[in-house]
Amino acid sequence: MAHAETGEHHRIATPEKLAGAVRSRSIVIQNVRPEVDGGRYAVKREVGDALTVDAEIFKDGHAKIAAVLKVKRYTDAADQWTELPMELVNPGLDAWRASIVLPENTRYVYTIEAWDDPWATWEHDIGKKIEAGQDVNLEVIEGRKLIDEAKARAAGTVDDDGFRMLIERMEAAPDTIGKAEVMRSAQAHDLMNRWPDRSRAIAYDRELEVMVDPVRARYAAWYEMAPRSQGTDPNKSATFDDCIKRLPEIREMGFDVVYLLPIHPIGKVNRKGKNNSVTAEPGEPGSPYAIGSDEGGHKAVHPELGTEEDFRRFVAEAKKLGMEVAMDIAVQCAPDHPWIKEHPDWFEFRPDGTIRYAENPPKKYQDIVNVNFYGGHQMELWEELRTVFEHWVDCGVTIFRVDNPHTKPVPFWEWVIRQVKDKHPEVIFLSEAFTRPTMLHMLAKVGFSQSYTYFTWRNFRHELEMYLTELTQGPGKEYLRPNFFPTTPDILPEFLQRGGRPAHMIRLVLAATTSSVYGMYNGYELIENTPVPGKEEFLDSEKYQYKVRDWDAPGNIKDYVTELNEIRAENPALHELENLRFHGSSDQNVIFYGKRTFDDSNMIFVAVNLDPFEPHSSILSFPLEELGIGPEDAFAVEELFSGTRRLWHGADHEVTLDPQDNPAMIFRITRWKQVDYYNPSY
Repeated sequence: MAHAETGEHHRIATPEKLAGAVRSRSIVIQNVRPEVDGGRYAVKREVGDALTVDAEIFKDGHAKIAAVLKVKRYTDAADQWTELPMELVNPGLDAWRASIVLPENTRYVYTIEAWDDPWATWEHDIGKKIEAGQDVNLEVIEGRKLIDEAKARAAGTVDDDGFRMLIERMEAAPDTIGKAEVMRSAQAHDLMNRWPDRSRAIAYDRELEVMVDPVRARYAAWYEMAPRSQGTDPNKSATFDDCIKRLPEIREMGFDVVYLLPIHPIGKVNRKGKNNSVTAEPGEPGSPYAIGSDEGGHKAVHPELGTEEDFRRFVAEAKKLGMEVAMDIAVQCAPDHPWIKEHPDWFEFRPDGTIRYAENPPKKYQDIVNVNFYGGHQMELWEELRTVFEHWVDCGVTIFRVDNPHTKPVPFWEWVIRQVKDKHPEVIFLSEAFTRPTMLHMLAKVGFSQSYTYFTWRNFRHELEMYLTELTQGPGKEYLRPNFFPTTPDILPEFLQRGGRPAHMIRLVLAATTSSVYGMYNGYELIENTPVPGKEEFLDSEKYQYKVRDWDAPGNIKDYVTELNEIRAENPALHELENLRFHGSSDQNVIFYGKRTFDDSNMIFVAVNLDPFEPHSSILSFPLEELGIGPEDAFAVEELFSGTRRLWHGADHEVTLDPQDNPAMIFRITRWKQVDYYNPSY
């Protein structure tokens, strides 16, 4: 008995037993890219983009392997994969690659599968032996066996006849070398690659996701407006009809997204007054971020703006002009929001029985109370918030800017964004995450389509180059799309306070040409830059009062905005994000960068004077070798603001940028294969 037990313990282990004892596999698939946090979160692409997947795939010895990239929609059946052969692009590093165009606005799943490829090994080895003049009789027999096995796998398919004809040709060959040549033909190669033995294939241990958004998630120009400030009477709110009247002008400036501050009823309890005073005077409208009153909550429209039908009409008019509507959603309530009476368990109360209002000590927000996301009511609250988004989607809204998402639980955002986008994949979420980098990136990972960033506070060349390189070339490029706003209703940077009109032009060009999606807050075109003394905040902010503007006031930069947006629209290189590259400039006050389409059909270079007070001259160094232009070759240069055209030779060229007149130059470069000296355009 003891002997039998010893023998049992020393029996050779089966593969099933080995599987539990080792973590490696016979074919290794590792370092798959793109992959976010080990596949925990989806990468992001836009409709029509190519998903390029790289991986290291290898095994022991010298035998050949094959691999495929497998892609399917997340709603497809478990076995409904599209497969693309992967190519060994660097044998020394075992680097494999495949690309697929993603045509639909949906979520896709992708993974990799690899297997031993004895036919490829056979083709390689017999070729070497024939070159060396060696006997290949046994190799032909072994190859025929592989063909017979593949023929059996193809039985009953359209390739039956192909295998039959291949075998007939082999058998008709006069000698071993003749048979070998038939077996090494293109016909044999194609047939064998269509019917490999994948019975022992190794699959990557994760199925990864890619969220394919509409192109406007990557390329768009936003115009942010406070709806109640679009009228002509400083003592009362504008209406949606007033907002509709402004739409043609906004579209003519080149914006394709119109983004509204909150449109809901505003709380009457603890209402804030002008310039954020604690007490509102009679007739003061309060902050639109103090949401909810006896007039309704997050699914209601402020009656001063109009009705829900009026809002739907506004959305429809915007769409007629080719614009989408973005809506501000703030998950917070005024103290008299209907939810507080209907669902008191959704909120926190202090020991004295008062409701806990929002604080960021020493700042106090007495007009706002926050919901409690956890507890026995969690799913009831989460589901209600989901229906808020879906209500406004039903009204035609396709974009949501979310206020302060970093103060709410990350799991909620992951859940609600997935819930909404699975039903409405066209919807885009912008994260207003002015917070720590870790939280900003996490919110992007869990689903936010776009993110505010620290661009607003990056003013000098070295910090702009470092930060923008991080955004466009770092790992975050797979999931974080930066949406650059020079100002917001909450933020008036010191650079714009001090630099006036030139500073506004400088920051606008930087936002519009470094990122592929950017936004402008209404009033920016009028150079509104009067701050609360000592703060980065607007004095007399429309967050706390009605505001009336002369949209054609002297000194405005509307024509500059329009021209800049036309340049963006006409040049596809500016529609992309990851193609941003910085180039040499001899003056540290002048930043120089370029964007090119993948095929170089559109090559754009931008020089910006970062000093709003003084002109600067700088020698710009164009990357001619990268552009395929020789040092003595001519190339055509068109400066797009002025329309000036030149023929240049050599990499280095001097420009002068005067912040009062032309703080930036945008060059479109064209290779000049043969100079036509009689062309009067140059």
